[in-house]
Amino acid sequence: MSGKTEKELTVQVSRVSIFVNIALMAMKFFAGVVAHSGAMIADAVHSASDVFGSFLVIIGANLSGKAADEEHPYGHERMECVISIILANILLLVGLGIGMNGMGKIFSGDYSALAVPGKLALAAAVISILVKEGLFWYTRFAAKQINSISLMAEAWHHRSDALSSIGSFIGIFGARLGYPVLDPVASVVIACFILKVAYDIFKETLDRMVDHACDEETEQAMRQLILSNEGVLALDLLRTRLFGSKMYVEVEIEADRDLPLYEAHNIAVQVHNGIEKGFPLVKHCVVHVNPAACADCLKEC
Repeated sequence: MSGKTEKELTVQVSRVSIFVNIALMAMKFFAGVVAHSGAMIADAVHSASDVFGSFLVIIGANLSGKAADEEHPYGHERMECVISIILANILLLVGLGIGMNGMGKIFSGDYSALAVPGKLALAAAVISILVKEGLFWYTRFAAKQINSISLMAEAWHHRSDALSSIGSFIGIFGARLGYPVLDPVASVVIACFILKVAYDIFKETLDRMVDHACDEETEQAMRQLILSNEGVLALDLLRTRLFGSKMYVEVEIEADRDLPLYEAHNIAVQVHNGIEKGFPLVKHCVVHVNPAACADCLKEC
């Protein structure tokens, strides 16, 4: 994956996801219909939402990767957040639909009318678990490389599909042991996994859209870097905000009030360059210099 741009890597991973999920969706739907398993059909619907989600990620990569212009001077990174919210809502609707269908069968009371799933559904569940877990790690690795929230959302979507396939396997296996109600119970379990992932994606995306600060560990590393610069006597303010997959940073430092303007400016430039070089996800850093009383006074304090 090395040597590729963020957009190229996102599109590559999403295309792999689309190809694999289409194959899985067809396999699971066929197995669910032939083997009479509602849980496997629900799993197939989940895979269909994966396919749609991958298309959305590709669209998001194209939109967020556009250069800044007069109408959007800060770029288009937040379009990735918009795509992630759409994906979260799709998962919400899929989860509610599957859950309501499963609950209807459970509370119908007539369990004798429920068909016992065949072995084909059981085999499809095992294949799905292995393939989707592999896709999760593949997509997660790529998402961490480029810090893409939409790609990470897609990775967790794969993990939720793997977990839902585990639920399918348990339900189908239990139904074959003589407890047919476990098949719709598995559908409800799958729905819960889908709803949990939808909530997690929505929450993380919302944080990035409302200028949420970055994590404390990153801010502490920034503080240490800033104070390590020669001429920086104190750090008055460090403010960070997430902007899509990027960060904006505002810094106020103290320097000796008797320094010439060009020397104070050079200190600010060192801090600015250090932040943007040391933290590649920082899109822009603003540094303001406040006058301190004098270096000796600060040392005595």
